[in-house]
Amino acid sequence: MNILAIETSCDETSIALLKCNGGLKSPKFKILKNVVSSQIMVHREFGGVVPNLAKREHIKNLPKVLKKIGIPESRLKKMIDIIAVTVGPGLEPALWTGINFAEELGKKLNKPIIGANHMEGHLYSNWLPITKVKSSKIIFPAIALIVSGGHTILLNMKSINKWTKLGETLDDAAGEAFDKVARMLNLSYPGGPEIQKIAVKGNPNAIKFPRPMLNKPNYEFSFSGLKTSVLYYLRDNPKTKKADVAASFQQAVIDVLTKKTIRAAGEFKAKTILLCGGVSANKPLRESLKVQSQKLKVNFVVPDFEFNTDNASMIAAAAYINLLQKNKKRLQMEAQGNLSL
Repeated sequence: MNILAIETSCDETSIALLKCNGGLKSPKFKILKNVVSSQIMVHREFGGVVPNLAKREHIKNLPKVLKKIGIPESRLKKMIDIIAVTVGPGLEPALWTGINFAEELGKKLNKPIIGANHMEGHLYSNWLPITKVKSSKIIFPAIALIVSGGHTILLNMKSINKWTKLGETLDDAAGEAFDKVARMLNLSYPGGPEIQKIAVKGNPNAIKFPRPMLNKPNYEFSFSGLKTSVLYYLRDNPKTKKADVAASFQQAVIDVLTKKTIRAAGEFKAKTILLCGGVSANKPLRESLKVQSQKLKVNFVVPDFEFNTDNASMIAAAAYINLLQKNKKRLQMEAQGNLSL
């Protein structure tokens, strides 16, 4: 099956074409095309994503991105079997642009359309081809840590389509905390890469920021208190080195994410740890989980960097895995900003 996928949940406009085959036990994906157009420069002056600006940019960029796929519509009609589009979670004005575009394209090419869950896309990005990072085989049971701008979720996976949610963030997600602390440090948007960049010059042990809920006997997360702690520290220590604040904050987040994930892997006898979502592009987080996974003697899997952040290839993967589940209820073709995993 060839799937053309569309992703517009936030500030990336992306279209991908994937060849998908195999069953639920071993799905295989060949990425024929994957084009991403970023809106970072548009939103940077505002310090975050402005929904109506994102919508405007998606409307402008979708035809351009489709053109960059480089396949004429007449040939595309013969090539693809289905069109997949993100319906949530995300910014509803942005989601609607992708849905409307998919519906128009579906009519033009006479192809069926299926909705996809953005968070499932992040999860299934672990099954996309991995060529640029060292990775292990996925063996179940597995623990999956999904860390993105608006979500921090820990899953206990019995198989590719059967999982239990162990915990999630109670307030700010890890990605949100990175963006907010970056603004406190007068760093540009997006905050995660900027904090990682400046943290290299800092001492991660310079400031003893709290590790929220680290010792709680559950798998919930909370980063609001850590963010507030950074705010108060900067207020009381105006001459402190930005690099030390960035490094110490980043280390606090990594400690919480790593230790809770490793604890879950031990408790549920996992054979693999999966890391995915936008924040999984953070190199120190990747390294921390990799090292601790090796100590626990479990496999560690993380997608190539280009598939950590929002992209349409992961949406095609999510759509295909959903299609393999014959009895699974299909998502409604409407923007669902708070769609859960």
